[in-house]
Formats: sequence, C-alpha cells, structure tokens
Amino acid sequence: MSLSSTYRRNRTARAATAAVTLLMAGALGAAGAGTSNAGTSNAGTSKAGTPDSGAAAPQTRQIASSVLGGDYKITLTALRSPEDEFAASVRLQVFTQSGGAWKESDRVTVGDVDGWFWYPLTGKGAVCEFATASTEPAPLTVRLLITPSIGCSDPVHYQVREGRVYAG
Repeated sequence: MSLSSTYRRNRTARAATAAVTLLMAGALGAAGAGTSNAGTSNAGTSKAGTPDSGAAAPQTRQIASSVLGGDYKITLTALRSPEDEFAASVRLQVFTQSGGAWKESDRVTVGDVDGWFWYPLTGKGAVCEFATASTEPAPLTVRLLITPSIGCSDPVHYQVREGRVYAG
C-alpha cells in the first residue's frame, strides 16, 4: 500500500468521523431544545399565588427550619438563579405569630446573591450548622456547604430581636 492511498484513507475516515460527530451534536441539540423545567412548580405565580405577568419565579427549596417557642419561626430557603442554573442565593426569613398564623417579619440574604451552588445547597449535607436559641435576642448561626470538596462555609452570625434580623 502506498503512502498516498494511506493518506486518502485516513482523510476519508476523519471526514466520516467529523460528519457523524456533527450529526450527533445536531440530534442531541434538537433533543435538548424540547426539555422543560417541569419540576419548577412555582413558576408563573407571584408571591401571593396569583398568576403574574409572565415572569417566572425562581425555583426554591427550603433547606432548614426552626421554631423558637411560640415567638419565631426561622427558615432557610435556596433560590435558584434565573440567569445561571448552577448558582443560587439563600434567603433567611423570620416569621412571628399574628392572629394564629405565621407572618413574615423580616428576611435577609445569607452571603452574596447567586453566591452559592444550587446542587450542593439542595443536596444531602447542605446545612452544616443551623443553630438557634429561644432567647431575646435570639442568636442564630448558619454554615452551609460550598461544595463537597471545599467543605462548609465560615459561620455567619445573626441575632433576631423583636422579629428583625441583625448581623452579629
């Protein structure tokens, strides 16, 4: 077999491989274009639960909750970023009793907006520490998983006084 016939055969094989690769990429792209966020149950509704003007609400998942006597209920909720499917924010909310129901009295963002990773934050072991106490003011410490390989964040300390959240 001559060198030129080997060259032509390799060139033909490479062209065929490239064509198959392009066809597969096109097929996979078309298949992916038909997927949806069916798991996002709160999309298309406002905070009050009524239909909104088309802006989809971010996907959320409560990752921790604590009730301090009958005074306060404190929750940590992961909010998936609408711009980056891998990013998330964490919302800390404080609720107080009013007329027999829990009413939100304050909320803060733990860390930076979209400063967390969605999958570690909503997976097993996401909450490294969520410590509260039924005192006034109520101390609160939060440590969350950054990634399994990095580990947990530094603790963030808050105080809940009269239904409001304060750093420290």
